Amino acid sequence: MEHMLELSMGFIQEIGFPVFVSFYLLHRLETKLEAIHGALVTLKVN
Repeated sequence: MEHMLELSMGFIQEIGFPVFVSFYLLHRLETKLEAIHGALVTLKVN
């Protein structure tokens, strides 16, 4: 049972960090895309 727990924790540590980084980068990209969208809408109106 302990071996399974250690294996599970290793899997979470290896897979969990890249998933966290991916979500962080997607969030940053989303805010930049929203800013670009706002600028394009402003240009279209003017």
